[in-house]
Amino acid sequence: MPNFYLPLSGNVRQDINPWTWWTRISNGQLGFININMGKSSDPALEQQILDDVGSYGRQIGQLGDALEAVLSHMKTDTWDPDAKEAVEAFKFQLAEIRRLKRSRADSKA
Repeated sequence: MPNFYLPLSGNVRQDINPWTWWTRISNGQLGFININMGKSSDPALEQQILDDVGSYGRQIGQLGDALEAVLSHMKTDTWDPDAKEAVEAFKFQLAEIRRLKRSRADSKA
């Protein structure tokens, strides 16, 4: 014979946890600002790189420094005007980043 329970009697159990309710409603978002880094084939490795090597900003900054060093040794006389303009815009951005870093360091000192 199957078990028969009247309402509020017998085998009645309900977990009451507002945190699980909230995360279920908000799809796991707990903060006001969440950054989605996109899909990664190996999220654990990507996190380890961020922790051990450097942030995305640091990695991009080092790429910019390396590219600027390469560009300083290249002859751009024969490049078309659009390519020259792109290189100058890139150099301008790097100069502005350096200026902002210097002003931040000066304000902290």
